[in-house]
Amino acid sequence: MRNVHRLTEGAIILAIFVILLLITIYVPILGTVVNFFLALPFMMFAAKNNRKDAAVFLIASLLLSLLVGTLLAIPLTLAYGLTGIVIGDFIRNGKSRNAALIAGSLTFLLNLVLQYVISILFFNLNFIEESILLLRESIDQSISMITRFGQEPNEAMVQQLYSSIDLIGTLIPTLFVLFSFLIVIIIQLVSYPILKRFGLKVALGSPFRSLKLPRSILYYFLIAFLASWIIQPEPGSYFHLALSNISYILQLLIIVQGLSFIWFISYHKKWSKAVPVLATVTLFLMPMALYIIWILGIIDLGLDLRKNLIH
Repeated sequence: MRNVHRLTEGAIILAIFVILLLITIYVPILGTVVNFFLALPFMMFAAKNNRKDAAVFLIASLLLSLLVGTLLAIPLTLAYGLTGIVIGDFIRNGKSRNAALIAGSLTFLLNLVLQYVISILFFNLNFIEESILLLRESIDQSISMITRFGQEPNEAMVQQLYSSIDLIGTLIPTLFVLFSFLIVIIIQLVSYPILKRFGLKVALGSPFRSLKLPRSILYYFLIAFLASWIIQPEPGSYFHLALSNISYILQLLIIVQGLSFIWFISYHKKWSKAVPVLATVTLFLMPMALYIIWILGIIDLGLDLRKNLIH
């Protein structure tokens, strides 16, 4: 009887996944939103069943994806399916929300990297290089159009645009990491309330203001900065790519620490919630604000500002 109930429940959840997948692939605007719910059926099933059953569920979803979707359906199912199963498994075992976030992000990142490598090796398709090439062509066409109208393009601005495109190519690993974490954060935000509605016990995450990264991040950043300054690796070399990506990831972590400090101090000083929200929004609108938040993050990590200001 229990097996019949499990099969029935699995079939219903599988049908829901197929509907979500079809909307994601064939409905342009709505599909972009529904895309973030693709992991939900896997999270729900894995949270209620063991890993063996979850693996069978994933195989069944892949077969159905192949039947009802296009080739695009397979990588989508693998990425969101495996990520959902990992997060669901963490929920079933009562692990914290932050632990599920890290594990889910690493799973999604691994899928992303493997699919990228496979697309290059087997299909001779490098979508990142193609995108960068399109950006360059777009800039060239814009310059050509400006020149045709008798205007001289700003050389400094043009050079900055080309440098930005080169930087994107260098920071692909960092962008992969950021994209994976962002996707899983959104997945958790949209899925956890629904899982609670279905009676699943979901561990609460600690508030953002309580985020405190280890002080060692500051030392790692200093080491990376000194290595880059002393060794000065040749641009384009593997060592240069590695140092650049490590430095940017560490800088982003320090910025997150700085933002967390602003939320922390606003809460304890009983400031209006508009203060940290405005600081966060300003971060995206004004690049100069990044340096202020970054400095705050360094001071908070190095001198433990929170402890000194609260006590």
